[in-house]
Amino acid sequence: MRTIWFNKPAGIWEEALPLGNGKLGAMIYGGTVRDQIALNEETMWSGGYTDRNNPDAKEALPKVRRLLLDGKISEAEELMQLAFAGCPNDMRVYQTLGDLMIDQKDPGEILEYRRELDLSTAVCTTSYRTADTTYEKEYFISAPANLLVIHMKATGAQKLNFQAKMERWHFFGGTMRTNDNGVALWGQLADDGLAFYTKVTGTFKGGKLYAMGRSLVVEDADEVTLYYCAATSFWGEDPEAYVNKKLTDGLAKNYEELKEEHIADYQGYFNRVNLELYNNEEINTFATNAAKHAKVSDIPTGELLASVKNGEIPSALVETYFDFGRYLLISSSRPGTLPANLQGIWCKDFTPPWGSKYTININAQMNYWPAETCNLSECHTALLDHIKRMVEHGRTTAEKMYGCRGFVAHHNTDIWGDTAPQDLWIPGTYWVMGAAWLCTHQWTHYVYTQDKAFLQEAFPIMREAALFFIDFMIEHEGYLVTCPSVSPENTFILPSGERGCNSAGVTMDNQILRDLFTQCIEAAKILGIEDELNEKIKYQLSRLRPTQIASNGTLMEWDKEYEEAEPGHRHISHLFGLYPSNQITLEGTPELTAAAEKTLERRLSMGGGHTGWSCAWIINLYARLQKSDKVYDTLKKLFSNSTLSNLFDNHPPFQIDGNFGATAAIIEMLIQARNGKVFLLPALPKQWPNGRIEGVKLPGNAEATLAWNHGKVTEFVVTTSNREWYAEVFESGEAYPLKIVYK
Repeated sequence: MRTIWFNKPAGIWEEALPLGNGKLGAMIYGGTVRDQIALNEETMWSGGYTDRNNPDAKEALPKVRRLLLDGKISEAEELMQLAFAGCPNDMRVYQTLGDLMIDQKDPGEILEYRRELDLSTAVCTTSYRTADTTYEKEYFISAPANLLVIHMKATGAQKLNFQAKMERWHFFGGTMRTNDNGVALWGQLADDGLAFYTKVTGTFKGGKLYAMGRSLVVEDADEVTLYYCAATSFWGEDPEAYVNKKLTDGLAKNYEELKEEHIADYQGYFNRVNLELYNNEEINTFATNAAKHAKVSDIPTGELLASVKNGEIPSALVETYFDFGRYLLISSSRPGTLPANLQGIWCKDFTPPWGSKYTININAQMNYWPAETCNLSECHTALLDHIKRMVEHGRTTAEKMYGCRGFVAHHNTDIWGDTAPQDLWIPGTYWVMGAAWLCTHQWTHYVYTQDKAFLQEAFPIMREAALFFIDFMIEHEGYLVTCPSVSPENTFILPSGERGCNSAGVTMDNQILRDLFTQCIEAAKILGIEDELNEKIKYQLSRLRPTQIASNGTLMEWDKEYEEAEPGHRHISHLFGLYPSNQITLEGTPELTAAAEKTLERRLSMGGGHTGWSCAWIINLYARLQKSDKVYDTLKKLFSNSTLSNLFDNHPPFQIDGNFGATAAIIEMLIQARNGKVFLLPALPKQWPNGRIEGVKLPGNAEATLAWNHGKVTEFVVTTSNREWYAEVFESGEAYPLKIVYK
């Protein structure tokens, strides 16, 4: 059993344990006097949609371009601050729903306290005892029932006595008891925002349970089960009617039925993949992986994590972290839900960092890097559905601001699919590649699933993203380039000493467009489409500037060899071609690969990789470079410096993308699949000489099982229903025999 556990209640939100089903989220503190459960609902965003597109941008665009191409960067960026700014500047933000507080009588001295999250069942438990009573609580959020369920039991001399109430401070419209032993809280998210409704009720054995004022009151009960649901009007339903229906349906089942239903649903996702690792000391110590986990289960997770700073990474911690990443994706992104945002679904603030939005210059994309390889394609659909939500607004932005066809998005979006510029921040705001990058996820989903019906639906959206650039790109120095163009969040220094961010045709733009255009052409071929737009996309592809190597041997980030204002910047955008793309490979582009490695080494020597998500990206980059020692050292850095005691990624503050990026990286260390080739153990650390991974997804709708002993492959089996599946398979550069099982 792989668990995250503590021997004390959470003192702060960042020590609590997360539960979720894509729609509802909760953070479990597990207090013995006050048990705080921080609550979230996926659609609790601060207001309604506003058309923020700046009508002055279209007229100013030619002048901005002239200034940039003439090297007058400051003048261009001053004009952009005025003419390209969103009106107003900011999108809507994701918010906490509030808290469910369970206040009980002080039970006295606490003995043998344990609070844990079982990643194999998605059930959180707290247990403790006093001199005469044992207390047990179980918490889970059911996806089939869409309920948070809390089961409490007291065995011994004492009984359950508590009051449960919901709190949202002054950000709500009202709260009161209902006529069915429930307590409801409701309101509206800003004047133009969504209506919300949330309610808690319960059942009991022994004693009493009743509502009074804004609290549920329990007196002298042996067992109590609380049922909680929340909703807004986002999905078009009456939230009060929806919540009451879910609670009624839940109450019609007993606790054990709901729990069994929840576990079966969750394990339908979670059990697809299994990872087992053994380091050098563990090979001869533990006969089974279960025995290894039984041994480390005596050590609280926070203490196990802290041990990494002064030693190796316990293999059980790597397995738990990998499982936790999959758990978080299953818990924050399900079919029919919104995608995982900057904090997944777990947010404690009304004004969270960066609005807890969807930042689409890497962060939202990184959230879904493990979706396909970890055999969670269905979880990817929440992001793919959100792209559809963005298209109409993106068309408006393209036409109003740039006079272009197609659809475009900048570096953020929100619940409404807003595509206008966010903030007034020159290094990041005026970046037009958000939709293009997101649309590459549509192709990735097709490559792994071979779902042709999905491709037929996604193809027009991919082409609309490409169409924008057919209109937007301009001729410059013999190439078609984006202008204005920014390498996300970075700043360069001109020979004159002037600083700037915007230029023409930065490397990342060209790399993203090379992927998007190529994927549109491949999709057209699969779907049998030959038309004028397809020919134009082919032409655009042929006119892109190739990725260039600078005089110092690194990859050029901009179209010129500018000096960087921050040589150790957290973004390494010009390495997009190495990962997540497959444009730069050891086997296909050795010169570019060497330059990419030099770029990465230079960035790190200047202090790069200091945020959690950036560190996770670097692990993937080193895995693609097949630098197993560097991969392991960077993973150790992630655990030592950028991981909280509950295994949440620490940007700082908490930001979930690092969890997802590192989960994807663990797969990349063991199996890489690209361009019709599969590489086995390409970046296997020497600390994991033995191991096994089952259920990894490969392109072509295939699943793989891989086992190794003393660093050498002992088993590689591919299971697929695709009779045309074939890939060249390599182990350390040598061809390796492959067993294919058709099902």
